[in-house]
Amino acid sequence: MTSLDKSKHVAYIKSLDDQKQFLEYWLSEHLRMNGIYWGACALFLMRAEHEFDKKTLVEFILNCYDTTYGGFGAFPKHDSHILSTLSALQLLKMYDALDVINDKKSQILQFIKGLQLPDGSFQGDRFGEVDTRFVYTAIQSLSILESLSPDVVDPAVDFILRCQNFDGGFGLVPGSESHSAQIFTCLGTLAIAGQVDKIKDREALEWWLSERQVENGGLNGRPEKLPDVCYSWWVMSSLSILGRLDYINGDKLREFILQCQDFEEGGISDRPGNQVDVYHTLFGIAGLSLLGYEDLVPVDPVYCMPYHVTNSIKKYPYN
Repeated sequence: MTSLDKSKHVAYIKSLDDQKQFLEYWLSEHLRMNGIYWGACALFLMRAEHEFDKKTLVEFILNCYDTTYGGFGAFPKHDSHILSTLSALQLLKMYDALDVINDKKSQILQFIKGLQLPDGSFQGDRFGEVDTRFVYTAIQSLSILESLSPDVVDPAVDFILRCQNFDGGFGLVPGSESHSAQIFTCLGTLAIAGQVDKIKDREALEWWLSERQVENGGLNGRPEKLPDVCYSWWVMSSLSILGRLDYINGDKLREFILQCQDFEEGGISDRPGNQVDVYHTLFGIAGLSLLGYEDLVPVDPVYCMPYHVTNSIKKYPYN
C-alpha cells in the first residue's frame, strides 16, 4: 500500500530556496512569505521543523516588516498585506519567536485593525479588495497577538454570517457562490470568535461539504469541479470544526492524496501526475493529519498550525 514518503517531501521543501537561477523563483516573490509558512508548517507536521534554520528565518521575516504601513510584506521592500502578515505571525509563533516583534506590536495592530471596514469586513491591504479570506486572516492574526476585542470581532462575525447562502455554504462576500475555501475562512473566523453556534442551517452546510467527495476519493471546491488535493484541507478542516469528519470516506481520500506524490523528487501536486508545489504539499499533509494517518503531528483545524503550538494561544473572549 502506498505511504507518505516523508524524507522526500522534507528534501523537496528544503530544496525550494535553491532555485534562484530560475525565473520562476523571482516571479513568485509576492508569495514568498506564504510559501515559507506552507513549507515550515509541513515540516512541523512531519516532525522536521529543525530543517529550517530559525535564525535565518527570523531575519527574513524582520526584513519583510514594512515600516510605512506597519504590517509584513511577502518579500523585503514589498508593501504590507494581511496575508503575508498572518504568515509571518504564524512562522514566529511556530518557532517560538514572537518576542522579536514586541517593539512593533502596536504598529502591527494598527495596520490590521485599520483594514476593517464599517460593515465588519476586512480589506487585504490599502488598495481595497474585500474577501472573507481577509476577515479570517485578520482575526487569526489578532488572536495570535492575543489582541481581539468586541469592537473588532462582533462586526466581523456579523459580516461572515451575511455571507452564508441558501445551500448552507459561504462565499467570499454576501451573495457570492458557495466555495469550500471560503467556508473554511468563515468557519475559522467563527471558531476563533467562539461563535460557531450562530451558523444558520448547519445541517445543510454539513451535507454540502460531504458532497464534495468524488468517485476517486478526492474532494472538490464546488459542484461539478475536478478534485484537488488542497480541498483535503479546506473541506476536512471545516468538517472537523463542525465535528463531522466521519461524513467523508477517509480511506479513499488518503489514497487520492498519496497518489499525488512525486515518488522521485518529493512534493505533492493538485492531482496525480501534475507538477508538485509547496502549497499542495502542505495541504495534502495537513489533510492526512486531520484524518489521523501517517503518524503526523496533529494539526489544529482552525489555525492550520500544530496543536502543540496553538494550545498556548489564549481563547477569545478573554477572562
